[in-house]
Amino acid sequence: MGKTLDNKLKFQDPFKTLKGEERASVDMGELKTLWFNTGTLCNLECQNCYIESSPKNDRLLYLTKDDVLPYIKEIEENSLPVELIGITGGEPFLNPNIINIIETILRAGHKALVLTNAYKVISRWDKKLLTLNQLFPDKLFLRVSLDHFTKEVHEKERGYNTFLPTLESIGWLISKSFNVSIAGRFLQSESYTEALDGFKSLFKKHEVPLSLSEDNLVLFPEMDSKNLNTPEITTSCWSILGKGPESLMCSSERMVVKPKGQNKTKVQACTLIPYNKEFELGESLSESSKKVFLNHPFCSSFCVLGGSSCSSTY
Repeated sequence: MGKTLDNKLKFQDPFKTLKGEERASVDMGELKTLWFNTGTLCNLECQNCYIESSPKNDRLLYLTKDDVLPYIKEIEENSLPVELIGITGGEPFLNPNIINIIETILRAGHKALVLTNAYKVISRWDKKLLTLNQLFPDKLFLRVSLDHFTKEVHEKERGYNTFLPTLESIGWLISKSFNVSIAGRFLQSESYTEALDGFKSLFKKHEVPLSLSEDNLVLFPEMDSKNLNTPEITTSCWSILGKGPESLMCSSERMVVKPKGQNKTKVQACTLIPYNKEFELGESLSESSKKVFLNHPFCSSFCVLGGSSCSSTY
């Protein structure tokens, strides 16, 4: 009983852990990746979605081209060393403005990485996507979520009859020479090699012409957004774990969101924590260059202990 209570009391104080130790923090270095969350509405409702996207969740509104342009301009005016602009959701291809947003980013000279479940959403934009890929073949990247190499695990997460249609979309994208990578989940019972071999066998069986490797397959740790049973990260953890704060996403990445009920976009510290006011860092990129305290379970389970990054593969 006491242990359960303790877990609920974790991640409350931004500066101190439950034990009273100094909470670890991350300073902003250089902005290397900027994310745009184009809206939390999604055509699927996954069991463990990091930000609870669904056909009903509109807590983050659809972005428009006009929402994106000021940040592109700020990057240019301040010569920010942005290497990649990511587009996430929700499902980005539900946003009616998505093609204009992608084109705006590409025409500004940036690489664009679009995260998609590719489940019955690619076909509605296929002609316009083909045009963009012909114009910017080295700058447009698509990362498709395929939760597991087995139909059973994938559909337990994504829903009935989502597995094969997603594979078909992946095959179509590859056949049309899109730059495609795959995002899957890493089960606790599997080694990375077992998971990689599983995906390779799946693609071979279904004749998907993509040679999988660490360069185009990113496997994320399993996470439960309601589970606080993960250690709080203190300043002493860096030396214990043999890693530094500069290895975390929030040292070089930010995400732009448009909360429901607000007319202005906001910059969040992390792609996985879009609603928490504590991680809201202002309305401009310059305002967002603030120290981030690791006061959330995802900071521990996904980033520090899981060693994952949303931009690790494109």
